[in-house]
Amino acid sequence: MTVAKEDVRSLAETAKAASRVLAIAPTEQKDAALRSMARHLRAAAPALLAANAEDVAAARAAGKNAAFVDRLLLDASRLEAMARAVEAVADLKDPVGEVTEHWKRPNGLQVSKVRLPLGVVLMIYESRPNVTSDAAALCLKSGNAVLLRGGSESARSNQAISAALSTGLREAGLPERCVQVVPAGEHESLLELLKLEGLIDLCIPRGGEGLIRFVAENARIPVVKHYKGVCHVYVHEAADLDMATRITVNAKASRPGVCNAAECLLVDRAVAERFLPEVGRALADKKVELRGCPTAVAVLSRAGVPVKPAAEDDFGREFLDLILAVRVVKDVDAALAHIARYGSEHTEAIVTQDKEVAARFTREVTASGVMWNASTRFNDGGELGLGAEIGISTSRLHAFGPMGLRELTSQKYVVHGRGQVR
Repeated sequence: MTVAKEDVRSLAETAKAASRVLAIAPTEQKDAALRSMARHLRAAAPALLAANAEDVAAARAAGKNAAFVDRLLLDASRLEAMARAVEAVADLKDPVGEVTEHWKRPNGLQVSKVRLPLGVVLMIYESRPNVTSDAAALCLKSGNAVLLRGGSESARSNQAISAALSTGLREAGLPERCVQVVPAGEHESLLELLKLEGLIDLCIPRGGEGLIRFVAENARIPVVKHYKGVCHVYVHEAADLDMATRITVNAKASRPGVCNAAECLLVDRAVAERFLPEVGRALADKKVELRGCPTAVAVLSRAGVPVKPAAEDDFGREFLDLILAVRVVKDVDAALAHIARYGSEHTEAIVTQDKEVAARFTREVTASGVMWNASTRFNDGGELGLGAEIGISTSRLHAFGPMGLRELTSQKYVVHGRGQVR
């Protein structure tokens, strides 16, 4: 099903109207809606999994790779995780109405900064149907209506999820138009959405770099950008090498098709001979293809670990697959220089027992998440205690890192006086 260009505005208008109702909805009503939505996700499991199976079959028939299919795939455990994520958002503190600052002026005015919803959020995303329920939950709790424009590859899954969410909203007495799935259409309808100043308050694109650049270049509404996740694991000479192996394998192989997966391993020259064979064999066991600099190739080849020479553009590349670039560096200065040149300001990790080096790394690296002795995979809203996340911003303006409830609000000044005039 597609949506005509002329129908896009009416969808946004109904979302805007629903957002005014949702903005003043009490926390108890929003939480009741979220818990009802989670119940209906579970109740609709057979229909949801059947719809997703059709999407997955179509993706495989189209020749999509394993990482793409993994992002698209739902099973019973992932569906349960979606429902739990919605419930986790219900358990979080409502940010709407929160007073973040308060002060008194010399003239007696009482000034407060108070959180309020953004209004209408447009989500544009690819592949991952769990984004549909995650985004709906976070926008609902933060008082925002949301338009969900997924890709055609997950259209059946998204419509099935939307039906379950709508039932939950209806049971709680909130407008079903608070959460709307926009059917995937042609570029013309997407371009029209991106022009709707005054109706849509923020656009959050999630997907490949091409999609995000298209959105950023064509939008007349504010856009939270996240072009790509080129994440590094740097193994310092003072690292616990067993720990470094566990972290590297997890960062690369646990889910290679997600934005917080590691794409490059940096290893200090002082430990390369000891560490690379160990981690290389562990990665090979996970079917990871290694692409190394000349030094890394030499060390790995001597140890009998399969490796290919890296092309220059393998550094700074988001593979989103079981492929890892490997470079041996002289020291922490060289590692920092490499990250500054090739990183995407998403997530960077250092493995070291040297507290001073770790402090320097976390201070000097510019990224939305900097990990010390932990996997890059922890740069995630749920893992950081934010509940489900709506995306990870690497644009630094408004939000930097996983966007949870507070990042889906703005703040207004509320001033109490006693007749003061200027």
